[in-house]
Amino acid sequence: MATGRTHRPATRSRGIPEATVARLPLYLRALTALSERSVPTVSSEELAAAAGVNSAKLRKDFSYLGSYGTRGVGYDVEYLVYQISRELGLTQDWPVVIVGIGNLGAALANYGGFASRGFRVAALIDADPAMAGKPVAGIPVRHSDDLEKIIEDNGVSIGVIATPAGAAQPVCDRLVAAGVTSILNFAPTVLSVPDGVDVRKVDLSIELQILAFHEQRKAGEEAAAASDGAAPVAASRDAASADKGPDGDVPAVMPA
Repeated sequence: MATGRTHRPATRSRGIPEATVARLPLYLRALTALSERSVPTVSSEELAAAAGVNSAKLRKDFSYLGSYGTRGVGYDVEYLVYQISRELGLTQDWPVVIVGIGNLGAALANYGGFASRGFRVAALIDADPAMAGKPVAGIPVRHSDDLEKIIEDNGVSIGVIATPAGAAQPVCDRLVAAGVTSILNFAPTVLSVPDGVDVRKVDLSIELQILAFHEQRKAGEEAAAASDGAAPVAASRDAASADKGPDGDVPAVMPA
């Protein structure tokens, strides 16, 4: 199996839009689940529903891969798994380093999905001398003084930053200087990188804030709907009262 340094994925050279690239892992996850159930073929509608997109968008995305399916049959599941895996660069081994082995870094190190998707955790790195040598997920933690040597020895091109915000940029600079060209950033800060370096940011607090916004909006809409429903009742009650005089059913103003 090739290593991560041998070549870069061909998505850009083939002109595949970034939005399509972002959806390919969703298709792959759905297809992998179908493959595990020994499903041989799948229609665009079924796969789109499983991936959470519309079928027209799915067919457009697959056209960039040169895969059009067979009318009346659908798509071959195993071939699509291979085709998308190849396009994403998952048919080769990608050594990854995780920097910052606190609670989040340790959780990432213990995540079992990396290996099955072509990513090998080559090293765990932390600046705390007390962490050096301690095993996390069966991998001894290395001190950050060894970062450059670790990257060189393992041919690492992908780094994961799980440090506090204040340490993230210096760590990023060292990773890039050592030859890392792709970074997954979990630190709550924006990283500055030179051209040719790709950064993907994962900020859980931002995602929660977005969810809080939607919850607040839904609560406001529900309150407005409840208020709108009560208004006609009150108006009707007021109108009925206006038709009555002080003694009840007798009109307040008698006709001449």
